[in-house]
Amino acid sequence: MNTSVTLPTEITHPTNIDLGEIKREIIVILDFGSQYSELIARRIREAQVYSEVLSYRTTAAQLQEINPKGIILSGGPNSVYSDHAPHSDPEIWNLGIPVLGVCYGMQLMVNQLGGKVEQADRGEYGKASLFIDDPTGLLTNVEQGSTMWMSHGDSVIDMPSGFDLLAHTDNTPCAAIADHNKKLYGVQFHPEVVHSQHGLALIRNFVYHICQCHPSWTTAAFVEESITDIRAKVGDKRVLLALSGGVDSSTLAFLLYKAIGDQLTCVFIDQGFMRKLEPERLVKLFKEQFHIPVKYVNARDRFLTTIAGVTDPEEKRRRIGHEFIRVFEETSKNLGHFDYLAQGTLYPDVIESADTNIDPKTGERVAVKIKSHHNVGGLPKDLRFKLVEPLRKLFKDEVRKVGRSIGLPEEIVQRQPFPGPGLAIRILGEVTAERLNILRDADLIVRQEINQRGLYNEVWQAFAVLLPIHSVGVMGDKRTYAHPIVLRIVTSEDGMTADWARIPYDVLEVISNRIVNEVKGVNRVVYDITSKPPGTIEWE
Repeated sequence: MNTSVTLPTEITHPTNIDLGEIKREIIVILDFGSQYSELIARRIREAQVYSEVLSYRTTAAQLQEINPKGIILSGGPNSVYSDHAPHSDPEIWNLGIPVLGVCYGMQLMVNQLGGKVEQADRGEYGKASLFIDDPTGLLTNVEQGSTMWMSHGDSVIDMPSGFDLLAHTDNTPCAAIADHNKKLYGVQFHPEVVHSQHGLALIRNFVYHICQCHPSWTTAAFVEESITDIRAKVGDKRVLLALSGGVDSSTLAFLLYKAIGDQLTCVFIDQGFMRKLEPERLVKLFKEQFHIPVKYVNARDRFLTTIAGVTDPEEKRRRIGHEFIRVFEETSKNLGHFDYLAQGTLYPDVIESADTNIDPKTGERVAVKIKSHHNVGGLPKDLRFKLVEPLRKLFKDEVRKVGRSIGLPEEIVQRQPFPGPGLAIRILGEVTAERLNILRDADLIVRQEINQRGLYNEVWQAFAVLLPIHSVGVMGDKRTYAHPIVLRIVTSEDGMTADWARIPYDVLEVISNRIVNEVKGVNRVVYDITSKPPGTIEWE
């Protein structure tokens, strides 16, 4: 990720929709607290149709103004018959817009339209074979007996009037249903997850054939639209960009430079938490190869002082975020007046930083804040810049496509995500100069070996974490008492979910041997085999 930070100007799933942003065919996902809501959005975008996740509180009137081609109701952790279950505006069923309910979304549809949902005699979790009763419409090209991913303890007992059965499983008599006349559909399984065979075919059936969408959400269309929007918003004003060298901020730099040219000034704040040799390489690359001028600011001592003695990860992020803005403001004064601060904020950045979504009437939690993201949390309220965030609706894979399309070199396009606070949040506990040096050396070995073995582009992230503890070891017949290093290597599509990478043992062995032998202050290496969820990719 980029080292920029961004002001949380809107909640993750807004109910006060900016209609000016919606200029194309759109599928709206109403979020009921599912961990897969954003994955549904990604799957639809893979079909080259624009999608966006909004709050389940979005009203029918607001949806009418947006005029989506289709609506998808996400899953969720609640039971529809419980007192405080989140419900959608019942008027959405009368809009004449196709609706697909997924898991909880299907149960809500049934409940609100007069059907019946009860706790099942047997829950269904994981893989289940889908037996198709009606192979047309929604289930076209979905093979009989396909494996689908289930995650439910409730089931539909009675369908509402006008609905037909499309499919069932051994444990779920109503696994897929439809009211063809009203174009209302429901599936008890999760077609969006990779475990569901032909799930993408089902999504495409809904998007293309039922909603009549066209595959118009393309990289070229996004670039053209973004350049127009940037020029309209910025006018003749100057823009300051916090550059990190990652794919997000680099893509943003190229996009802004195409849109406004010399009105853009890139500033690289070296806060002292970058990986070994990266600051020097970044400045040289942008100046000599890309010919985009970069102002380099060495603020290493200042940032280290700012977080001295701090052990709480949220406090680290908050202080680093505040200090970034202060340095930007001071730098901008020396460079002249700037009206705008450009940020490489992505959709997952905003999602992960969402505050707890509390129903004002019931106090029921719908979505839980995971952490203050480095691009979203920790900014001062007296921020004097206006924000430009052209990438905030994109997932990481979409940013890479945009980067390639506008000429970003592959070495940056394929660069693995790196958090804004950098190594400061890969050192658990207090950050010191000594610990930074230890982690830099260990991290360099991890990257070198992953590169040399041809694994760099096969994994999402590969890095080292330093623990603020000591363990006993023995080197040269002498007792040692030194830090352990944690290897964190994961596979993922967009960072929303992740799995630990099955790295060959011989590669792990080489990495471990090199770190223990070459990095002073380390005598033990361990491998993190936790997926996301329940863990996060970063340790802080």
